[in-house]
Amino acid sequence: MKIISTNIGERKEINWKGKQVATGIFKYSVDAPIFLDTEDVKGDVICNRENHGGILQAVYGYSLKHYDYFKELYPDLDLEMGIFGENLTIDDLDETSIHQGDTFKVGDTILEATVQRNPCWKLGVRFDDMKIVKQFWNTTFCGVYFKVVQTGFVKAGDVFEQINSCPENSTIADLYVAKRIAKEI
Repeated sequence: MKIISTNIGERKEINWKGKQVATGIFKYSVDAPIFLDTEDVKGDVICNRENHGGILQAVYGYSLKHYDYFKELYPDLDLEMGIFGENLTIDDLDETSIHQGDTFKVGDTILEATVQRNPCWKLGVRFDDMKIVKQFWNTTFCGVYFKVVQTGFVKAGDVFEQINSCPENSTIADLYVAKRIAKEI
């Protein structure tokens, strides 16, 4: 696997049901290397620390291959890198084969897969279509949150190499499906 794009975002104020709300979901590809720190990506704004950032959700990775699926649903939308709110767009990140605890070497860093990303209404704002939230939930294309075990810089083109596997643990997709089922109850 390799990094296709590194993405960061600024704070953006949006009007949501008559209220001003801050969000950091508007992420865009950057040319310079980005620094993955223990609780976030330097230069990337996180407005909702309750659900994003922190030790277990410092970095969000999403697969470029998933873009193809959503491009069919949104053929007129420019699906630029970072549209899913990810910091790292990775060519072939497969949630069905990545287990909680698996570790990866990328650039100067070591990352550990921790949990799935659960979509919220802000993804709908980013797509300018609330249907995306349910469509996202109805796949296993959730992306992966990572803990930063070793901080450092990463850039587009860096190899994303698995260095440890934990097959005894649940896959990220299994965690996501369990969360979705629990949410439906």
